[in-house]
Amino acid sequence: MLTAHGLTCVRGERRLFAGLDLAVGPGEWLHVRGENGAGKTSLLRLLVGLMMPAEGEIRWDGTPVAKLTDEYRRQMLFLGHHGAVKEELTTLENLHFAAALDGAELPEREALAALHRFGLRGREELPVRFLSAGQKRRVLLARLVTRKAKLWVLDEPFTALDVKAVDMLSALIGEHLAAGGMAVLTSHQAMPIAGGRVLQL
Repeated sequence: MLTAHGLTCVRGERRLFAGLDLAVGPGEWLHVRGENGAGKTSLLRLLVGLMMPAEGEIRWDGTPVAKLTDEYRRQMLFLGHHGAVKEELTTLENLHFAAALDGAELPEREALAALHRFGLRGREELPVRFLSAGQKRRVLLARLVTRKAKLWVLDEPFTALDVKAVDMLSALIGEHLAAGGMAVLTSHQAMPIAGGRVLQL
């Protein structure tokens, strides 16, 4: 379970939020909403350890994440709003590169299946620089299939996706939750995913 208690986030001279509590357990997901500048992305960065809260604490299974470091990162996958893919690499090479950074082995068949699931069949050996913005986003999201993580933290995951890709990603998140996974995500649109709670900043 992921929990946060009394989180306060300050950027520069501005306090974005204070005294924030949250909890996400197996099979649950949290939809973080708020106006631009409310601190949605900052909250996600706090949860994954890329920023430190001004006050409060984040725990994974009851242990402060600051004490877990690599163990926590192995169980968590963060995809940022401006998540990057390597333009000079092919779609397939991008998945293998990401797996190597995670210290995980990725069988070729699993990488191909992930790309095919996101509609990239026939583009496996194509350098990413030749893809559209939506296709590049699909390459990034294919990591959700290949990376075995209990907690998904997703910043605007539906950006640049067409209706078909939105449906595919929604189904994938639903499968992840049904298998006992957890998710925290931001989105400006309504979520076509059953259940979940809204955290309004």
